[in-house]
Amino acid sequence: MTENQAEIKESSAAPAADPGAGERILSMRGITKDYVMGSEVSHVLKGIDLDVNRGEFLAVLGPSGSGKSTLMNIIGCLDVPTAGEYWLSGRRIADQSEKQLARIRNREIGFVFQAFQLLQKQSARENVELPLIYAGMPERQRKERVEEMLERVGLADKMDYLPNQLSGGQQQRVAIARAISTNPTILLADEPTGALDQTTGHQVMDLFHDLNEEGRTIIMITHDRHIAAHARRIVRILDGNLLEGGELEDA
Repeated sequence: MTENQAEIKESSAAPAADPGAGERILSMRGITKDYVMGSEVSHVLKGIDLDVNRGEFLAVLGPSGSGKSTLMNIIGCLDVPTAGEYWLSGRRIADQSEKQLARIRNREIGFVFQAFQLLQKQSARENVELPLIYAGMPERQRKERVEEMLERVGLADKMDYLPNQLSGGQQQRVAIARAISTNPTILLADEPTGALDQTTGHQVMDLFHDLNEEGRTIIMITHDRHIAAHARRIVRILDGNLLEGGELEDA
């Protein structure tokens, strides 16, 4: 068994941690992001400083155009900053090769998207299995892991259903099962309830609460202050600047 496979085989829940005294797993200093459009430069992020400890449940709250999606892409190693430093699990991200970044996205970060991003011709089981295939887990262990994850999100009886046979809330649960299947360092959720009705959205947030209680670190990007209120810590992003705390009504 390789080191990667052994890591994934470990318990699906990380040890519980006190966010106030936990190990720092993410650190950003002076992160900027500029986009050049013709003769003009758009300054989307303006010197972001952010620390996240293991076991935190953090909401990044901001309106459309505030820079929160750009920040999410940089956290998820899907984009690179124009300037500044980003460390994840002790690694300086700027020093990583494309192959290393792909491994980080596969092993360190579990993505949950607003639109679920499930493969429509693949069953729930096959969707959850995909990152485990990329991680090199043997087939027998993959089968056990997939069943464990789908049972964890309450879909043990829907493993062979296609996405179009599932409700929106069930599809998001499949996406969450896929996201946590490799036991990532961070669960990164982009507007995870944006495509759901209010009741279903609250059910999904209850699942996030449970995962956080198990010790998982969650960073949630949202424009909805009611959804942000589910997190244990909130930072606001406005015009590319990050503000710690404050009144939700001001966001």
